[in-house]
Amino acid sequence: MTDRETLFKTIETLVLCHSPSGVEGEIDRVLLHRFPELGCETWQDRAGNIIAKIPGQTSQNAIAITAHKDEIGAIVKAIHPNGRLEIRRLGGSFPWVYGEGVVDILGDRATLSGILSFGSRHVSHESPQKALQENVPLRWENAWVETKCSYKTLVDAGIRPGTRVVVGKHRKRPFRLNNYIASYTLDNKASVAILLALAEQIKTPPIDLYLVASAKEEVGAIGALYFTQNQPLDALIALEICPLSSEYPIKDGEIPVLLSQDGYGIYDEGLNEELHRAAASAGVPIQFAAISGFGSDASIAMKFGHVARAACLGFPTQNTHGYEIAHLDAISNCIKLLANYCQSNV
Repeated sequence: MTDRETLFKTIETLVLCHSPSGVEGEIDRVLLHRFPELGCETWQDRAGNIIAKIPGQTSQNAIAITAHKDEIGAIVKAIHPNGRLEIRRLGGSFPWVYGEGVVDILGDRATLSGILSFGSRHVSHESPQKALQENVPLRWENAWVETKCSYKTLVDAGIRPGTRVVVGKHRKRPFRLNNYIASYTLDNKASVAILLALAEQIKTPPIDLYLVASAKEEVGAIGALYFTQNQPLDALIALEICPLSSEYPIKDGEIPVLLSQDGYGIYDEGLNEELHRAAASAGVPIQFAAISGFGSDASIAMKFGHVARAACLGFPTQNTHGYEIAHLDAISNCIKLLANYCQSNV
């Protein structure tokens, strides 16, 4: 089992790499360096996926494990002459999750910082902000980013409509809560850490294994769809966070979760049974769940007919798509389970 401190540090490194959907260069550079260090044949495809291949004893019936490397955030819609930015959601983000505070604006030539703003509280019914205090949910249309920069400064930095905006890097550093890790973007940087651990542990699998840090998952699993369209696979396993909510019978803690269904359809029961047996063999308990309001690389690829068999393995997570909290041992148990599965192909 990967020790908690090593796992925490790996996740911290990945979390601190900005990677909003479609602008994922920071984390790409880390992974293109790290996977080859671990002995993997590594490349980046045209869709932006980082792929690490571990050759097996046969190339037939190859499997892939994906963990998306992109994160949610915001996208610039318009720049006002006074330096204020209008922004809209990128992926499943909500402004109230981040609160007012520093955001990083990833210009083409420079990264600048601004303040995600919602307006003053000391107002009357004459101000639109008054409704936000009483009965109207905060939406991106009611939020903006103050930069206090001139229009020219913003343009010179390469800030334009389409520029990505993410939580300021100093706000993203993970926090340790006993045996838990708390951070923005555990979805899905913690799963990318699982891929790196598997690359370190698995050397001679029975069949070819592809570890895929997939691109643009938060905006439609674009990277995974491209990869699975071009690479024949017997099975695809997606690594994900798994939402903790009173509507789902999922327990918090160190026990991973196998999904039977999500918002895109059912998963393959035969593959789930294989993973369940691998978990039992490795001494890892498993929870099962059927959830909605959720999709993964695997369920989307199977829905579109790119793979015949798909599964999703996750770790229980509080505050999904927010300041997320997960047990480090649940993440470590995913590593243990998948390492056993990939090396035995049960």
